[in-house]
Amino acid sequence: MTYSIVARDPQSGELGVAVQSHYFSVGPVVPWVEAGVGAVATQAFVEVSYGPKGLELMRAGKTAEQALHALLLADPESARRQVAMVDAAGNVAAHTGKQCIAHAGHRVGAGVSVQANMMERDSVPDAMLAAFEATSGELAERLLAALDAAEGEGGDIRGKQSAAIVVAAGSRDAEPWQGRLLDLRVEDHPDPLVELRRLVQLQRAYRLADAAEHATTAGDMTAAASNIMQAMQLAPGNAEIAFWAAIGTAMAGQLPLAKEFLAQAVSVDRRWNELVRRLPASGMFPLTQEAIRDLTGG
Repeated sequence: MTYSIVARDPQSGELGVAVQSHYFSVGPVVPWVEAGVGAVATQAFVEVSYGPKGLELMRAGKTAEQALHALLLADPESARRQVAMVDAAGNVAAHTGKQCIAHAGHRVGAGVSVQANMMERDSVPDAMLAAFEATSGELAERLLAALDAAEGEGGDIRGKQSAAIVVAAGSRDAEPWQGRLLDLRVEDHPDPLVELRRLVQLQRAYRLADAAEHATTAGDMTAAASNIMQAMQLAPGNAEIAFWAAIGTAMAGQLPLAKEFLAQAVSVDRRWNELVRRLPASGMFPLTQEAIRDLTGG
């Protein structure tokens, strides 16, 4: 009993599902996504197997419509299911069984399907689709906009509890885990969509921090500085990001800036200073003892 969205981004080819429900830990149940294959949302009186089986059929070359049709034919309880699928080509299929609890319904657009059941109002799917189509930017942002719109229309008649978002690349990878771009869950929270947005922003910050590390290794300090500053703006007060910003800038010889970053981490927990002293022994962070004393103040 929930509302969700499945979609493919026409520019990047990314595939994604986002969901919110008054149900504990909705993330492991409703959203199923595989890079370069498709995305599935399975809900209402949920049959989880629609997720992995739907992906299996699309992986074998079936369209979203063909995959969903095959699974519905084999399900004697299909009238109780609500399922939506999108494949890597952007084909969409959706089903709302006649026995789903009102208000229940779905709407399909270009490369997207929104679906909801046990809603306070029957306007939820229309609001979700309109918000998705009106929002620009990354697929994740558009998915979140659809969830916010659903909640703005009253959402689940029981209230709210958990949420999840999964986004994968549009093309397959020899290493499947590399295709999973975003996989975040809020298991139990009084305002799960607010928390989910916070986590999405935090992941963006960590990605920028990783990009800064790679740029530092490559000797591109301009890119490294740009990335780390963006990361810290997205996650102010995050000691982990501040710490690694300090290490990266110290290794680049920018000790005054490194000290500023480290001070932010140490203000949260003084043990970050001790970690600085332990790093050189790993062989990966060749800080001199002089630099370490300068950074840590002793």
